[in-house]
Amino acid sequence: MKKLEKIVRNLCDKDNEQEWFEFKENWFEPVQLGEYISALSNAAAYHSEETAYFIWGVNDVTHEIVGTNFNQYRDYNKEPYQNYLARNLSPSIGFEFEELKIDGKRVVVLVIPAAKNVPTAFDESRYIRIGSSKANLKDYPEREKKLFRLLDQGIDTIENTPAQYQKLTFRKLFGYYGSKGIVLREETFEDNLGLRTGDGEYNLMAQLLSDNSHMPLRVSIFTGPTKGSNLYSVREFGNDCLLYTLDELLRYGDVLNIIQADERNRVVERKDVPLFDDKAFREAIINAILHNAWVEGNEPMVTVYSDRIEILSRGTLAPNQTLEGFYLGRSIPVNKKLSEIFIQLHISEKSGRGVPKIVEIYGRKAFKFEENDIVVTIPFNRIGQVGNNVGDKVGNNQNVLNQTRQSIISEMRNNPNITKIELSRILGISTTAIDNNISFLRKNGYIERIGSNKTGYWQVNEK
Repeated sequence: MKKLEKIVRNLCDKDNEQEWFEFKENWFEPVQLGEYISALSNAAAYHSEETAYFIWGVNDVTHEIVGTNFNQYRDYNKEPYQNYLARNLSPSIGFEFEELKIDGKRVVVLVIPAAKNVPTAFDESRYIRIGSSKANLKDYPEREKKLFRLLDQGIDTIENTPAQYQKLTFRKLFGYYGSKGIVLREETFEDNLGLRTGDGEYNLMAQLLSDNSHMPLRVSIFTGPTKGSNLYSVREFGNDCLLYTLDELLRYGDVLNIIQADERNRVVERKDVPLFDDKAFREAIINAILHNAWVEGNEPMVTVYSDRIEILSRGTLAPNQTLEGFYLGRSIPVNKKLSEIFIQLHISEKSGRGVPKIVEIYGRKAFKFEENDIVVTIPFNRIGQVGNNVGDKVGNNQNVLNQTRQSIISEMRNNPNITKIELSRILGISTTAIDNNISFLRKNGYIERIGSNKTGYWQVNEK
């Protein structure tokens, strides 16, 4: 019963009822409850949940545990009600009524297994949940088609979902692997990386890793704390190989991460304070890409406000992933094969430290689990509030240097003869990124190249 109590409390903590569970206080309609069992069983299968729940004793608006007088042992039409339900459900799904006390209040839980092989029907009709409503499955042909496919083939993944585009090329993928010292072979890379479905078509993962994923990632910047504020800009990263799109997005994080001079309590030298923790930002972006429900056709989304960054990934936790396990880094990947590729390329680690790193810095409150999304909030650590709108800084950052550009200047001071290849190795970024940052520094007068590219040296101008 302790396990069931924990499940009930976890469901009560969710912001909204979801399609695979329902709260009521004392409600009872004998036929409609049978239809609900069909709908919840099918909804659980649709959302890759092993079990659905109908719970009495919880207010369906506030999610407060209030107790119930619902009687699960009553008769209906001179027949035990549970027999009536079992007789009209097909196929038999082995539902169970459980009774427990939570905070001294009586709660009844109807535990409903997810549909297997075929949708669950009640009185020869199949039902499904649409939001918080119950509906006949045949009235929603797209859901019906997907449910049958899920029951036949398992959940949709980027591995078994065909790519929207089948004429794909992978020149950039070969280049990215080569930059990591790994050689892909033309004749075997598709099999080794799992880029085709069982029917031989390119899958969605192949599309993501191709030269044009057709799924760009966007960063929207608002001048204030809400989307009601003025929209300053929208940056789009892609359509490209997802690996390069990720690199671009992480580099853009450097641009956003303004280094602030903390003059408070200054004794000898000032303290440089970044706007946010770059490691937490990196982990949040990588996790959003790895755990995004790409099969739904939507990309992760990054939104920058005046006081925070919100990183949204589509979908929910992976099947069988517990919330506690998620926070502790015992992650079950939503996109397993893509996760393996990221580990192979040293983009992420098998240790699962990404989420714990974010929790260590910003706490569990950084994560918000919505009905169809997971949002990570990275708050800004501002030194003073006046004139610090991110939109203004990104658009006019002539006098502000991010950490990468400060590091380039520092290395040039120490070694005026340093090469771009050496800078790339020291800073751990590509030579293209080095070129872009040097171009900015030269344009804005921070550095000069004295002499030729081959025999000259770098001069740092004090500003």
